[in-house]
Amino acid sequence: MDGYGPLQYTDEGFPFPVKQPLVPSHNPTGVYQRELLRPVLAPGEQAVLRLDGVDSYAEIYLNGEFVGMTKGSRLSAEFDVTELLTRRANLLSVKVQQFSDGTYVEDQDMWWASGIFRDVYLMVRPSARLEDFQVTTHLTDDGGADVTVAVRTRAVRDVRLTLIGPDGTRLESTAADDAPGTLHVPEARTWSPESPVLYDLVMSVHDADGAVVETVPHRLGLAELSIVDGRLLLNGAYFKMRGVNRHDHDDRRGRAVGMARVRRDLELMKLHNINAVRTSHYPNDPRFYEMCDELGLLVLAETDLETHGFENTGDIARITDDPAWEPTFVDRIERLVIQERNHACVVAWSLGNESGFGCNIRAMYARCKQLDARPVHYEEDRDGECVDLISTMYSRVSQMNDFGEHPHPKPRILCEYGHAMGNGPGGLAEYQRVIDRWDSIQGQFIWEWCDHGLAAMTEDGREYHTYGGDHGDYPNNSNFCIDGLIFPWQEPSPGLTEYKQLLCPLGVGWDDGELRVRNGRFFTDASDIVLDLERVVDGVAEPLDRLTPGPLAPQQEMGTALPVPVEPGRSTHLRVRVRSTAATAWAPRGHELGVFQFVVADSTGPDAAAHLRTEASRMEVRANDDELVIFGVDQELRFDIVTGALTSWVRGGRPVLAAPPAVGFWTPLIDNHQQEADALWTGRNLQLMQTSTRSVVLRREENAAVVEVAQIIGPPAQELGFEVDLTYTITGSTVSVGAVGRAYGEYHDIIPRIGLTWEVPGSAHRVEWLGLGPGENYPDSRAAAVVGRWSTTVEEMQTPYVVPQDCANRGGVRWLTLTDADGAGLAVARTPLRGACEPPEDFDFSVWPWTCQDIDAARHRTDLAPRENVTVNVNHRVLGLGSNSWGSEVLDTYRIRLEDFSFSFDLIPLDADGVAPAGGAGESASGLPGTGTAPKTPTTPGTGA
Repeated sequence: MDGYGPLQYTDEGFPFPVKQPLVPSHNPTGVYQRELLRPVLAPGEQAVLRLDGVDSYAEIYLNGEFVGMTKGSRLSAEFDVTELLTRRANLLSVKVQQFSDGTYVEDQDMWWASGIFRDVYLMVRPSARLEDFQVTTHLTDDGGADVTVAVRTRAVRDVRLTLIGPDGTRLESTAADDAPGTLHVPEARTWSPESPVLYDLVMSVHDADGAVVETVPHRLGLAELSIVDGRLLLNGAYFKMRGVNRHDHDDRRGRAVGMARVRRDLELMKLHNINAVRTSHYPNDPRFYEMCDELGLLVLAETDLETHGFENTGDIARITDDPAWEPTFVDRIERLVIQERNHACVVAWSLGNESGFGCNIRAMYARCKQLDARPVHYEEDRDGECVDLISTMYSRVSQMNDFGEHPHPKPRILCEYGHAMGNGPGGLAEYQRVIDRWDSIQGQFIWEWCDHGLAAMTEDGREYHTYGGDHGDYPNNSNFCIDGLIFPWQEPSPGLTEYKQLLCPLGVGWDDGELRVRNGRFFTDASDIVLDLERVVDGVAEPLDRLTPGPLAPQQEMGTALPVPVEPGRSTHLRVRVRSTAATAWAPRGHELGVFQFVVADSTGPDAAAHLRTEASRMEVRANDDELVIFGVDQELRFDIVTGALTSWVRGGRPVLAAPPAVGFWTPLIDNHQQEADALWTGRNLQLMQTSTRSVVLRREENAAVVEVAQIIGPPAQELGFEVDLTYTITGSTVSVGAVGRAYGEYHDIIPRIGLTWEVPGSAHRVEWLGLGPGENYPDSRAAAVVGRWSTTVEEMQTPYVVPQDCANRGGVRWLTLTDADGAGLAVARTPLRGACEPPEDFDFSVWPWTCQDIDAARHRTDLAPRENVTVNVNHRVLGLGSNSWGSEVLDTYRIRLEDFSFSFDLIPLDADGVAPAGGAGESASGLPGTGTAPKTPTTPGTGA
């Protein structure tokens, strides 16, 4: 990154002693200089210098003469420099200081980074010119719209207005300072995020002699916002905002974000069914709003205001309720509204973020309403004293349901929720069901869009991303800025894939031979959508049919008979892929909007892995001094007689295992479990569980050998844990590993998992499974996952989180295989229950080229070095993700506790020429776009991730 001054990341604390309005005398300062050639100016013409972003205080000089100063880092500033351009070549100097009294209202959750970070312009304006204009739209009862244009001019006779419709139709009118012009648009095509129709407004400025001196174009969406009976309406239609919070961030340029990156952000949002964005917590580059008009994104337009650092003093509203600061507060909203009020995308203005409440918020609201009629939002006016939209942050699902059951008279949104830090967020489906249930809740915004990591390189050329503390900055909030739905290199995380599915514009249901379809849109019908139907038998998909909902109106449902043939003795699912037939700026024709799957029948019986088994043969046993040896046709297993560990398993001359199975309860810590770890786990040493073997017994059972191991597993210095009976039943075709655990002690709260961990040789890197996929999924984050037979590699399964943590989980699994290039390896499935007729219980698994300890110890991706072996986790239960890095705890449905358990898995060796899984080829889970498969880091050698 270019720039000056130290980088520092804090969430809420000011990076200096608090004594407003004073800032440190040691104030990092940079001077920018550039030579400006004097433009040719006709008499009366004006030269304007414009700066769109300078952090935080700037003084501007031309040829050594003071021009002016600006505060408001993310607010544009303009200066008349006509009289100061006295030379052919003029020296422009901008002195920028990192801290100013304005810093006290700019304490947003982001990097402290100073300098000029947006474009600087020198503009020439004619002597007779348009100074400002304001467009308002009012829909009329005849299906048309009245477009009124108010202007403010200098030395102008009038402004000729031409409105050109999408079909080329032209309307004309005239406006003057004291006489706004109105154009009536018959059969108006209104703007919405689903159909962002834009008209071309051309304003021709005529001087006193009637000559055209300038022409000002503006792309105009016809949009009228209103609140009727507590419901927010766009063009008279009810709608909900399905949104995200977005900071400006570039992993290589920091705050200096180019327009190509901004556009990719917005196109990714559209590609993932997002229809709204909150500009947290400041205005964006003016071109951002033009893009949102074009692409169709509602904007909760927030101004550059946050005094969060005063929270640490115990008085967050210290200057918010101080009348002396009113001009500063009002200036912040005034400059935003005047600049961006002509954009159809702006659904509401936001007065800032986390600054408490007081007299200055009231003053901001009043000035905002003077300037524009659109609704006003501010989350900390929680009683709705003045704002038009009621808002909360991180309200739990149950509380949101209470808000819906007992609605406020004003519309409500959830301006931040689903903290997307690291692996997660989980529990979004439950939020979405509640938000969709209640009309009084009109939108939600995930926190947040992008990880704020900064690209860096190791000495040997491997790329990683830094966060708080990596630049010698203190105090810092560590990786709290790594909390986005996309990685710093703008690739989607599994959390974004999950969110996309929950926002699919078409809802699909199937039950008892009937398919139900609901158009979840608010403004447009479903004529541009098709449903591709697939029958999935034992995880293998085959085309079934294609349906078109046709002109199904917004918020309406339809049903159609759809019988699905079943296969006896197998599992049958109906999979419905929702696709768009429209080609757009952000996606090609046929792109997938969502996918749904339904169980039709499941008669596979109790043995999900029957097709993987060979005929059992008798195993022989012998006992040595320190081990038990169990052997049969072409294979041998050895158990340590002291620990009970399965220390060796060789079949056909190849090792099946590289490390013995062990019962485990810990996973690498994810960010969304950090609070649970701090409050419940690490103080009890749950990450340090120790195993004490009490007995090892060998016995025969028909043709099988049985090894029974009694263990106590618990943390040091604590009186809690499990008494575990571990039973290995060995036949010539299978090793069944059964575990029965009895909890003891007073602790019975949540734990990360219950399952087995072992290692296999690194050559067994090919992975196939029948279960949910193709991408990473967890118990409370699997809406985007469907049952299939998926194949990939150990490396492809990893998700490259900026801070390494638990990843690669796949749930709803019936069986999995890990094989080498020759097909030799291991299969895993639940042990069939004797006498059972029903299919076995599903399980979860993950595989890593590292160990749990490696991941827990790593702070960056480059800290991980692949090992020779592959770690395999096969889990009876896995804790949900939640979003409690700053949000909702894991919902009770997805919690597992330190309580009694019982499970059994079969480990089935696979020979190189053994039986292959039946039922046709599976689907690749590697690199499918939009599936949630592990995105790739930027192409650098040996990333270790």
